Order: sequence, then structure tokens, then C-alpha cells
Amino acid sequence: MAPIVGVLAGVGLLLIWWSAWEQPAKADSRVRTSRLEDLLRSAGIERVGAAGLVASCLAVAAFTTLVFFAVTRSWPISGCFGLFGGWLPVAIVRWRARKRVTLLRQLWPDVVDHLRSAIRAGLSLPEALIQLGEKGPEELRHVFLDFGSDYRSGGQFDPALTLLKQRLADPVGDRIVEALRLTREVGGSDLGRLLGTLAEFLRESARTRSELEARQSWTVNAARLAVAAPWIVLVLLASRPEAVAAYNTPGGAAVLLGGLTVSLASYSIMLRIGALPEEERVLR
Repeated sequence: MAPIVGVLAGVGLLLIWWSAWEQPAKADSRVRTSRLEDLLRSAGIERVGAAGLVASCLAVAAFTTLVFFAVTRSWPISGCFGLFGGWLPVAIVRWRARKRVTLLRQLWPDVVDHLRSAIRAGLSLPEALIQLGEKGPEELRHVFLDFGSDYRSGGQFDPALTLLKQRLADPVGDRIVEALRLTREVGGSDLGRLLGTLAEFLRESARTRSELEARQSWTVNAARLAVAAPWIVLVLLASRPEAVAAYNTPGGAAVLLGGLTVSLASYSIMLRIGALPEEERVLR
């Protein structure tokens, strides 16, 4: 018992000594959002979180697997299409995010022009942003109406700007918000000229990006068709009992697994080779 008592006494004294010292503060206590959260916000989906998206993927995957098993009576075939079904919610969210980013890219020059006109008319920065809820582009009016509600409820510009940036979840929106925040803090008389230059730059960038995306779409659609063609053929083969019986064997399952791996790898490589540089949110 003597060694045990000695160890316990030593541990107790160590804990007492440790509690007497102040713990150093963490360097960065901000909560970082996950990639799924960023993707959902970029798609304009605010009421669904990352956990909800993952649950939707699992539910769709299970449903697709059961449907294909009821039709084909083959677990290997059903499992492959279940994986495709599980990826469907993420694909839809990504499609919505790309569509929203493309739409915002066309709207930001108009937003900047509205801000420039309001500031030239003598409005303050908060008032210029609030009036976008009535006179700005219709697709963004609800966001600026929410900004107006946040600003009126708290009377503080910086927290309202932070919430606005979170709702927009757009790289260009981040830069505009941070430019307005910096102008608010340090002041300056060249804000109108700055906004005019920014509007011209955004229009030219949107025009160039649209041309590149139009040319890229041909290659991407052709690659998607090439990846989907073997699986369409598999669906047709699954209507024949002898084909289903062949895929129910270990060799058939290995062929499906190999085909699935090659399809996913080829599609991923194709997207990486043909992808255009994406604007990153560096001012979050």
C-alpha cells in the first residue's frame, strides 16, 4: 500500500501545482466551418447543415440500393448504383452552388454601381447597403434586407457586415465587404472612383469567365457521357437473368468494382485537367 499511497499523493500534489498556473489563451478561437457548410452556403441553402446533407446522402444511397436490388436481385449491381445515388445530393448542391456563383458574377457590377450612386448622392455606407434591399438586383434584395434588420437591431456596422458576408458566401462579395469595412475604418475620398474601377473589372472578368466556361462545357459533357455509357449498358444487361447471375459471382463483383474504380478515377482526373481556376474565399 505504501507505493500506491505515494503515487496518489504525488499525483495530487502535481494537480494542485498545475491548477495554480494560468492556462495560455489559444491563438485563434474562431470556429471554422467545414467544406460542406461552405458548399451549402454557396448554394444559398441556409436551413440545412452538413449533418443534414450527409444524412440525405445516406438515405438516398440506401433507397437506391434497395430499389435496384428489388429489380435486379444482385447486391453488387445494387451497391454500385447505391454509391451513385448517395452522391446525387452532393452533386445537386454543387450544381446549385455553381449556378448561384455564375448568377452573382453577373450581378456584382450592378451592385457596385448602385453603391457608387448612393454614396455620390450623399448616403452613408450603412444606408447605401440598406437601400440595396429595395433598389438592388432582385436576387440579392433579401440578403440586404437582412443586413438592414441586423444593423437596425444592433446599431453596429462591423457585426452586420460579418453576417452579410456569411449569407453571401461568395469570393467577390467577401472582397467588396472587406473594402467597405476598411473604408469605414480609415476613411477616404476616393471610394466612388474605387467602386467604378471595381465595377469595370468585375464586368470584364465575368465576360471572360463566361467564354471559358462555354468552351469548357463541351469537353465536360462529352467526358460525362463517356463515363455514364458503360453503366447505362449495365442497366440494360441487368434485365437479363444470365447477366445478373454472372455479376453475382465473385468474379463479376470484382469486374464491377474495377469498373467503378476506373470510372471514378477517370472522371476525377478529367475534372482536374479541364477545371478552371476557382476563386477562393480568402477573407473569411
